[in-house]
Amino acid sequence: MNKKKTILSALAAGLTLSTVLAACGGDDNESSSSNGDGGEGGDFKVAMVTDTGGVDDKSFNQSAWEGLKKFGEDNSLTENEGFKYLQSAKQADYQPNLQQLARDNFDLIYGIGFLMAEDVQKVAEQFPDSNFAIVDMVVDAPNVASITFKEQEGSFLVGVIAGLSTKTDKVGFVGGVESDLIKKFENGFKAGVMAVNPEATIDVKYAEDFNSAEKGTAIASGMYGSGSDIIYHAAGGTGVGVFTEAKNRKKNGEEVWVIGVDRDQYEEGLPEDVALTSMVKRVDTATYDVSKQAMDGKFPAGEIIEFGLKDDGVGIAETSDKHVSKEILDKVEEYRQQLVDGELTAPATDAEFEEFMKNVK
Repeated sequence: MNKKKTILSALAAGLTLSTVLAACGGDDNESSSSNGDGGEGGDFKVAMVTDTGGVDDKSFNQSAWEGLKKFGEDNSLTENEGFKYLQSAKQADYQPNLQQLARDNFDLIYGIGFLMAEDVQKVAEQFPDSNFAIVDMVVDAPNVASITFKEQEGSFLVGVIAGLSTKTDKVGFVGGVESDLIKKFENGFKAGVMAVNPEATIDVKYAEDFNSAEKGTAIASGMYGSGSDIIYHAAGGTGVGVFTEAKNRKKNGEEVWVIGVDRDQYEEGLPEDVALTSMVKRVDTATYDVSKQAMDGKFPAGEIIEFGLKDDGVGIAETSDKHVSKEILDKVEEYRQQLVDGELTAPATDAEFEEFMKNVK
């Protein structure tokens, strides 16, 4: 294996991440050259592949595309020529979409989403002269940049908000596909809740799907019905169903809340106004930043780029002050600083959460 170096890049803007490609495939053995010259935009071309949630999932994929759009506009690139996306209707679309973009000589191709790791690995080997980037997974290849986030840190902060805001001392977590990645959201959130409200109970369920609003609605119905008044979702398009259930209950006079994910989902909670806060994961900044590096001839090939609280890569939504009191936000800031300073570590795995709980009183 190639030795990888972790880079902590300072982030600026914030859209949301999620890219996975879709289109027609071709000969697996064909390779193409697509190296950027750096400097001005010129002939530089960048593209991404969406996962099955699609580019308008109001979450991960949409955030990633927003970053690419901003990059394209800032560098006078033409949409669908200088920057574009391919949509994947199913997982079988990932590989042919990645291959299509490589054949079309895009200088940088994103596969956004851990489910695309195997396909990015294969296509990167088929097209050794093309540059690829994957979000939320590490792919060990000399022409792939691996973009990761410390989701557990941002999730810890919204957990603090949930733990201090719940009136029933019962909250829920809805995950998309159970995996090491989504476990970071779950365990960080649980730790934040328990750090400030050790009497709380946390209902955790997985839909095993990132693109089923119906499953999201059904799971949320069960959680709200059993007493949870706040649900944090890390479920992509499935999370839309959580919002739907919360809005329906709000219409009937129930006070229930949703904590959004990846991008500020405040508008998703309207008009019933059910978004308490969101854990913002700046996938948009990541796609923008890495694209800029590639255009400037500084593509971090073979490296792992990790974004956390310290880099402003994760955090809470700016709209949090609409429903979260200043007192609670001040407490969130205290914990944020502890995490940044290394005085506190947010757990990412089940084992780390169990260890964390040994110090919770």
